[in-house]
Amino acid sequence: MKLLFVCTGNTCRSCMAEAIAKSTAQNMNINVEIKSAGIYANPGDRASDNAIQAMREMNLDLSSHISQALTYELLNSSDLILTMTNGHKSSILSSYPSLREKVFTLFEYIKENGEVSDPFGGDIATYRKTAAQLKNVIEKVLYKIKEG
Repeated sequence: MKLLFVCTGNTCRSCMAEAIAKSTAQNMNINVEIKSAGIYANPGDRASDNAIQAMREMNLDLSSHISQALTYELLNSSDLILTMTNGHKSSILSSYPSLREKVFTLFEYIKENGEVSDPFGGDIATYRKTAAQLKNVIEKVLYKIKEG
């Protein structure tokens, strides 16, 4: 299974989701390839300092993360595409309606309501809150994947 997390710039939410999911999947012994990208990413940007710090506090390392822009190749090669918001999902599907069967918001995939708000520009407490929210949702996503 190939899982792709998508946000806006690939410097906060989706890269934190990628780091959390890789660690959680390893702990749960789930064989899944995990990547992240941003709809409006500036390729080559680092993760934001507060995202790096929030992940460090979870014993995860984002310091070497390099952002990447969302491409059709990334989308097409993924089995499951999870977005942070309905806006991200709509943006993908407006360009690639054929991907409808594999694009969901994180919360939609686990049949819950909600979106992952953008912490960009926020203080470390904002990033910690986003990281905790991602950890909770991603654990549920990976349990669903594991159950088939």
